[in-house]
Amino acid sequence: MKLPSRSKAYMIPEYSLTGDLLSFLNCNLQYRYQNKGTLPPSRPVQRWFGEFIHGVMEEAYLQWDSDNKQFPWDWKEDIRPIEDMIDVRLQVDGLYPYDEDLFYSILNTDLTIDDLNEHDHKKLASARAEKAINVWGPHLFPLIDSTELTIKGIRQMPHYEKNVSRSNYYGINGIVDVLSSLKINSNLSQTNLDNYNNRIIEFLKKDPEFARKISDFTDGDEYEIIIDYKGMKRPAAESPDRINNPWENHEQQILTYSWLRKQQEDAKPIFAGIIFYLNELVPSKEDLLLIQDEIAHDLTDDEIDYSQFVDDVERIMNWNEDEKAPELSDEFKIARSIRIINIDDALIDESLDKFDKVVFDIESSLIQEIKGCKIQDAWKGESDERTCKACDFKTFCKNNSVKTKDIKIP
Repeated sequence: MKLPSRSKAYMIPEYSLTGDLLSFLNCNLQYRYQNKGTLPPSRPVQRWFGEFIHGVMEEAYLQWDSDNKQFPWDWKEDIRPIEDMIDVRLQVDGLYPYDEDLFYSILNTDLTIDDLNEHDHKKLASARAEKAINVWGPHLFPLIDSTELTIKGIRQMPHYEKNVSRSNYYGINGIVDVLSSLKINSNLSQTNLDNYNNRIIEFLKKDPEFARKISDFTDGDEYEIIIDYKGMKRPAAESPDRINNPWENHEQQILTYSWLRKQQEDAKPIFAGIIFYLNELVPSKEDLLLIQDEIAHDLTDDEIDYSQFVDDVERIMNWNEDEKAPELSDEFKIARSIRIINIDDALIDESLDKFDKVVFDIESSLIQEIKGCKIQDAWKGESDERTCKACDFKTFCKNNSVKTKDIKIP
């Protein structure tokens, strides 16, 4: 009796919006080594801060939701314990801040909260966490319906070829930081926010696309807003190097989240996406230099009317990096920290087409490598100078934009 052979395992490749899409667009070759080759960066400070600020905001919301703690929160008593809790979680995953002065932990030491002083308070990660909670917390937390919502979907594999492509479908997954579910009434206020001056709602009201969508629906209808935190400065609207454009990539991320959310049974119409660039609340000197360059070369987006912030712009443009950082107004920093993303079907379709292209490029590189192609021939090593400088693989990357000088031996 002849036994039938086992059929080949059917595998659907899974791609995430941040771990795959944004990483691959940042640099194909770096993505290959870090994501597919499981070679983590030796100095993952940017990843540490991104995970840190997400964790702090989620834990702060959970504590606010259970205790209804009033704002502003005291850094030493209310926020510092949350920071230490999140730091311990990240250490379990092997994530530490690169600069020891960036973060000061009282855990696993003989110190207590009372031993902390004003100098410890001023460290960058803590300063940003405090500002994020006290500036946006009072307006954001009342809007939250759910946090860290995992959403998944499936699409046809682009340019599928039988016996060549790995699968005829691929999966997309993502985690929405915040999902807000609200009701409409005729004056654009929220039924759960009566007599409450909500800054986020005020920003939404000023957006013409959002106002138009509200007017097309009747009182009592519910809608959703997708919200994402970014532990970075607001990116330039145009990328000077033209290799990678974070401004467009972040919009694509929110639009793809919208498509994934629409696949779920309990989804309501999605009226807008919001991105919070939390570094803008406490910009570093490096951030200020980038902002200065973007303003000088007209690379800023048109969502902010800089004519309303003449004094802030003047302080930035007249500032020298050897000097103390200029004092910027809270309104300027808040305006730069929030971005409204328009959601409509045409933009979502365009975003999905771009995602399909990225998946096709990744799959093509994987198949080339499987067939025996060398890694650096199958994957492009191309990114901006800043990414190349921090990359662990720059010493042997053929296309590295930061060239090292040859050492001549006499």
